[in-house]
Amino acid sequence: MDPTVITLSLHELFLGLDFYDSVIDLASGPCSTSESLATDLHLLLRTIRFQLLASTRTCPCFILGFIHLGEPFILRTFNTAPTNITFALLFGERFDYKDPIFTTLLRLIDEVMCLLGSPFLHLFNFYPFLGFLFNAHKILLKRIEDVRIIIREYIKTSKQDINANSLKSYTDALVFKQREDTTKRENLFNDDNLIASILDLVMAGTETTATTLQWAVLLMMKYPKIQKKVQEEIGRVVKPGHWATYDDRKDMPYTNAVIHEVQRFITLLPHVPRSTSADTHFRGYFLPKGTMVIPSLTSVLLDRSHWETPHEFNPNHFLDADGKFVKKEAFMPFSLGRRNCIGESLAKMELFLFFTGLLQKFTFQPPPGLTETDLDLTVPKTTFTLRPQPQLTCAIPLE
Repeated sequence: MDPTVITLSLHELFLGLDFYDSVIDLASGPCSTSESLATDLHLLLRTIRFQLLASTRTCPCFILGFIHLGEPFILRTFNTAPTNITFALLFGERFDYKDPIFTTLLRLIDEVMCLLGSPFLHLFNFYPFLGFLFNAHKILLKRIEDVRIIIREYIKTSKQDINANSLKSYTDALVFKQREDTTKRENLFNDDNLIASILDLVMAGTETTATTLQWAVLLMMKYPKIQKKVQEEIGRVVKPGHWATYDDRKDMPYTNAVIHEVQRFITLLPHVPRSTSADTHFRGYFLPKGTMVIPSLTSVLLDRSHWETPHEFNPNHFLDADGKFVKKEAFMPFSLGRRNCIGESLAKMELFLFFTGLLQKFTFQPPPGLTETDLDLTVPKTTFTLRPQPQLTCAIPLE
């Protein structure tokens, strides 16, 4: 691969199944339990109240947060909680939402995702010799290096404090494997590859779930009848004073269907580049090893032969005639195969618990002066993931 082409990471680290399985075990560790997610859900709800209260610049009394609920706030408020869970998995600690490292990482991730969607960056990737005409790739590389600097510090700390009997994070797992495999895989588990692997998850593991949650709230604003049905199902299944657990999803088919339909409808990452690992013949074409391949997930997620109304938001796509949840083979927002999303299990848990927790406490409505028809479901032209347009929402507390 041309070293001048912009890429985020080297993926050879994921090829050893023994290593892959050991890292996946962290998904059931203390940083990603339902209890941990519930903690961040509480913080997310508190953040919503705080932002609404801050807009009044009045007495910082907790009760006033409820009085002023209903004031508009930005959808990107929902980025904080899922991102914090991912950081906890990667680094072994949960951040305060005002922590300088946390806010810096959020800013850098946002800038990188915007730059990755730049048409000038794509031109540079195809024609790197024209780099002197463009500036986007230089800014992107600088932002990525800023993230690497933070990751290097966490790797350094992990090397100093690692306990083989108590791996607290993905970073710890990588460092432990680096020490364990110095003779067998010296070139594979070097610091550069460790940084690249963590960088991959910092970028992909935060932006995707957080953006999906934004879309979920926006779509509930757009379709209030669907939102009400979800809330009614939550009310039937979840005991008063309790949060939904991930095990409750089997008793909440409509809510489960809505979450799946959000992921299908938004096609968050429609075109993820891949590279052939060997010479390949496909439908009469010869693809040499190392050829860039861009599969189109949109072609499946919006395929009329699999979905009754592919371009409409319709939770019935995942329900049978009796209202039971139905899995669909064509549902593949996490991609397929060896390189499918490593964080799929965690993402599913996050989406379910955050989504149900929010709708258990609030009804989301458009800001004053706007109606459901005014809400914009288009996406900005220059983003890597298909983010919703910057918009405001109002959180109305349920009785």
